[in-house]
Amino acid sequence: MLDSLGRMKRTHHCAELRAADVGKKVVLMGWVQRRRDHGGVIFIDLRDRHGITQVVFNPEYNKAVHKKAHAIRNEFVLAVEGSVTKRPEGMVNPKLKTGDIDVIASELRILNQSQTPPFVIEDRTQVSEEIRLRYRYLDMRRPVLQKNLALRHRAAAVTRSYLNSLGFLDIETPFLTKSTPEGARDYLVPSRVNPAQFYALPQSPQMFKQLLMIAGFDRYYQIARCFRDEDLRSDRQPEFTQIDLEMSFVTEDDVIELTEGLMAAIFKEVLGIEVKRPFQRFTYEEAIGRFGLDKPDVRFGLELKDVSDIVGGSEFKTFADVVRSGGIVKAINAKGQINLSRKEIDELTEFAAIYRAKGLAWIKVRADGWQSPIAKFFSDKEKEAMALRLSMEPGDLVFFIADHPDIANEAMGHLRNHLGHKLGLIKHDQYAFVWITEFPLVDYDEDEKRYVTKPHPFTAPVEEDIAKLEQNPLAVRSRAYDLVLNGTEIGGGSIRNHRREVQEKVFEALNIDRGTYEEKFGFLLQALDFGAPPHGGIALGFDRIVMLLAGEDSIRDVIAFPKTQKATCLLTGAPSRVLPAQLRELALKVQATKK
Repeated sequence: MLDSLGRMKRTHHCAELRAADVGKKVVLMGWVQRRRDHGGVIFIDLRDRHGITQVVFNPEYNKAVHKKAHAIRNEFVLAVEGSVTKRPEGMVNPKLKTGDIDVIASELRILNQSQTPPFVIEDRTQVSEEIRLRYRYLDMRRPVLQKNLALRHRAAAVTRSYLNSLGFLDIETPFLTKSTPEGARDYLVPSRVNPAQFYALPQSPQMFKQLLMIAGFDRYYQIARCFRDEDLRSDRQPEFTQIDLEMSFVTEDDVIELTEGLMAAIFKEVLGIEVKRPFQRFTYEEAIGRFGLDKPDVRFGLELKDVSDIVGGSEFKTFADVVRSGGIVKAINAKGQINLSRKEIDELTEFAAIYRAKGLAWIKVRADGWQSPIAKFFSDKEKEAMALRLSMEPGDLVFFIADHPDIANEAMGHLRNHLGHKLGLIKHDQYAFVWITEFPLVDYDEDEKRYVTKPHPFTAPVEEDIAKLEQNPLAVRSRAYDLVLNGTEIGGGSIRNHRREVQEKVFEALNIDRGTYEEKFGFLLQALDFGAPPHGGIALGFDRIVMLLAGEDSIRDVIAFPKTQKATCLLTGAPSRVLPAQLRELALKVQATKK
């Protein structure tokens, strides 16, 4: 099986052959997963991205090829010609798709040799992530990563097919754009032809997709690359991918319905799972009240309850003082968990402290009464009211955090998630989507002493709240919405400001003066003057979606060439110093700074 130049030509991939192919002459190509010598007969597992086929080198069948096979080592690249044979009785491997057959080699070509890899190329390899990232091209030979990246491809293909079928146009937007305030830090790119001036890599295509709506394209999408210079963690990368879309003449319900359809299509086509629609919806205020966080995991209970009105007048000074000063007291009833030890409770207290909680009070509900250092401070009436609100029964363990509302909710929300994992309450085979709507338009930054946007500054306020922008911006609700899956935010969007006067009011509420917003966003404001249609959209975190589809804990395991948590590429050595001549061309001078 040679081509016109005498080269071996592959006929099948390494997961393709079955018992029905017995007797066929085939050519396989791939890498040696492992080599075994059994009394003169050499067996190798030949691997490509599809799977493995066992190849047999038998001296009785072809002595010259068998002799050549002695040179084979793991990760050598081979071309093998041979005949498909059925495996002997009792030698079938049910774990392999090709486990019914062998290929008996009649020709062997070693296409390339390999040094001994720094780690074993298999899924359960015991090696640090640093080594895996340094040799990422070897790491990606492992079946799990090949499976994850193939899954990513399928999810992207489904996305394109779904949106194309609904009349969306895939339109590219620039990578070299203008630096703007708000949001995360930009990655800056110096301009050689415009000395002392800089482009910024886009944190998202936000303004460009709004301009596409103003241009009349009606339905846009892009699987877009985005860049943010921010502190990293397991679900963040400095460069990431989002499914970006925008539509004209729509409401929140239109965007939400379309997005639910896209999620249903991806999960059906990629995992074969039917997701339940419509997804649950909570307002921001309801989510914070019940779950403490704006990205709740709703696969389990343990909902938060506010008991401020019950304990605010109690003799327990800590609770009473917090409520009197404008704080709240939130509680969680860990049903049936009375047997948690004092050591475990102390560990939970330390966990809550990570999120600034000053303490974690607790009550164990016994058949003969409450056991707790704080139980004596509550009257029978207060105990009765708490028991009713928290559904307290013998065997329960109730936790309390008293603090500023932001701290009490956040700390208790994270404690709820921690307990969900610790107590085994989470159904890991379940996919629970939830929408969070009506976010506050602005928040107050205590450090900067000014209002900042909760969503981005182009988000439209709820119509009836526009009048509050000038006098009480904290009371203004936005037309923003986030999509959360199993406690992970996977997307966010909004209806945008399509009228200049409303957009300017938002800038003014954020204390952005006219000169600044005209300089930074003047082109968008001018575009709004030329018949901008009502429009809105969403950006979905593609890396995070694929991470959840693949059942991974980090988006680094679903990205081909990720950065470390220090935003470095261990494979290429980026970022790196550049030549002095390059700096001179850019009119730049590097000054060393002390760390």
